[in-house]
Amino acid sequence: MMFRIERDVLAEAVAWTARSLPARPSVPVLAGMRLEVTDEQRLKLSGFDYEVSAEVTLEVHTGEPGVVLVSGKLLAEITRALPAQPVDFVVDGAKAVVTCGSARFTLLTMPVEDYPSLPAMPPAAGRVGSDVFASAVGQVAVAAGRDDTLPMLTGVRMEIEGDTVTLAATDRYRLAVRELKWQPGQPDFAAIAMIPGKTLADTAKALGATGAEVEIALSSAGGTGEGMIGFSSAGRRTTTRLLDPEFPKYRSLLPTEFSARADLSTGTFVEAVKRVALVAERNTPVRLAFKSGEVVLEAGSGDEAQAVEALPVDYEGEEMNIAFNHQFLLEGLGAIDSDIARLQMTTSTKPAILTGGKPVEDTATTDYRYLIMPIRLSG
Repeated sequence: MMFRIERDVLAEAVAWTARSLPARPSVPVLAGMRLEVTDEQRLKLSGFDYEVSAEVTLEVHTGEPGVVLVSGKLLAEITRALPAQPVDFVVDGAKAVVTCGSARFTLLTMPVEDYPSLPAMPPAAGRVGSDVFASAVGQVAVAAGRDDTLPMLTGVRMEIEGDTVTLAATDRYRLAVRELKWQPGQPDFAAIAMIPGKTLADTAKALGATGAEVEIALSSAGGTGEGMIGFSSAGRRTTTRLLDPEFPKYRSLLPTEFSARADLSTGTFVEAVKRVALVAERNTPVRLAFKSGEVVLEAGSGDEAQAVEALPVDYEGEEMNIAFNHQFLLEGLGAIDSDIARLQMTTSTKPAILTGGKPVEDTATTDYRYLIMPIRLSG
């Protein structure tokens, strides 16, 4: 087996495939990356750890068909470091030789017959723009839990109803919900999937760079590929196993009536929270005191360092003191994708909703909502 290809094309494809490889493989062969040159002069790079699979298909200048398995992480490090010249990859017995300009690397191969077959893609369900998909997933995945002992909270719930996709994630302390439009293969298509949050976020970000549409492949009830979802775009495809679909009834958690509304410049608000939070311990809150025209941010107490900063605000409602985990607040502000941040509140102890700002008279539902639980203030 051999092939020749441009260095940048190979390095990008290897890096994309290597991101799915396990850091601590259960068996050594799962640390490998499978390279196959087909009779049609195409190079396929693939990785699989029984949970997530990734595959890229590329055109090569010249090639001799064959299959080889080499260390994926090592190949990624090598291709990233190569000079900007064509790369020759040749398999010689139990070794693979990578040559680029005057650089030459020899890699040991692994037993390709021991490598698991990649799962087949489930049936295609529809398409969505890669940039829209990447943005929406990024906004929601920020609220997914990181505690593996509660697996149902580490995922992103995807609900599909016709041409509308709703993504939701929560870690019990905040909840993010985003609605977007897509092009379903069938107008009455409906499905629910619970996707591992980190895997979905990494996949959406990687496919978002392709600039092409993302095809979502999802098995219908009783169909093939049960418990699996697939994404493909521009010669790249990835699959992942789904989590148990159990998820909190989140729609009932979203308040529909509020007693106060605050609109602030997102960038200014973010910088002020960051500054004030410098004196906040890991789990101590940033306190916000709202009144007409002004919000005062505070952190720290009398026995430790303190910080205070005042910002102008377009505020409507009774004066209110409310406190939030500063990291959760910053992650929500970073996700709203708007120059104006709107915070809607009911009381200092009930959930608040953070969204992108809009004219006060506009009552239409926003496509992104970030619910954040306040921290109860003592006294």
